[in-house]
Amino acid sequence: MIVSTDDEDIAATAARYGAETPFLRPRELARDDTPSMPVVIHALRWLKENESFSPELVLLLQSTSPLRTTEDIAGALDLLHAKQAESVVSVSPAAQHPSLMKRITPDGMLEDFDSNASSARRQELEPAYALNGAIYLTQRSWLEAHQTFQADRTYAYVMPPERSIDVDEPWDLHLCELILRDRIARD
Repeated sequence: MIVSTDDEDIAATAARYGAETPFLRPRELARDDTPSMPVVIHALRWLKENESFSPELVLLLQSTSPLRTTEDIAGALDLLHAKQAESVVSVSPAAQHPSLMKRITPDGMLEDFDSNASSARRQELEPAYALNGAIYLTQRSWLEAHQTFQADRTYAYVMPPERSIDVDEPWDLHLCELILRDRIARD
């Protein structure tokens, strides 16, 4: 496992727990608004140029998804191999069905987000899933050619909501802490 960071303390901590930290990420790739793809491409290029290593698969594990398990990672790898897929991306059941989503007009009126939205009861709607940010797995050749984790043959690895929290806000972090404390107490 390679950790890409611009922070020497994070690199040292990651190395202490067994991750490889062969480089520090350039500052221009370590801003709050830096997308993941340039960071992944940088790591792949660094490995190729400095260690003559090009992995067959690329697995992105974002730090904002702390509740994924080793079983989730193994399950995604198994799915990729079983389906001979180009890519596997983790999803979880959508918290709200897209057909039930609304928007607020500039004057404050509520309207359907999708004008083709179904009026069926929630229980009758087709299941909907949302990317959860926990696992992005793809063939390196696809990633380098297309610079995306979603390939023509992308399969969904479905994770339960309790392992699918994506930490973007303080409340998300609080929920993760509660869940992790509960896991530790049960173990």
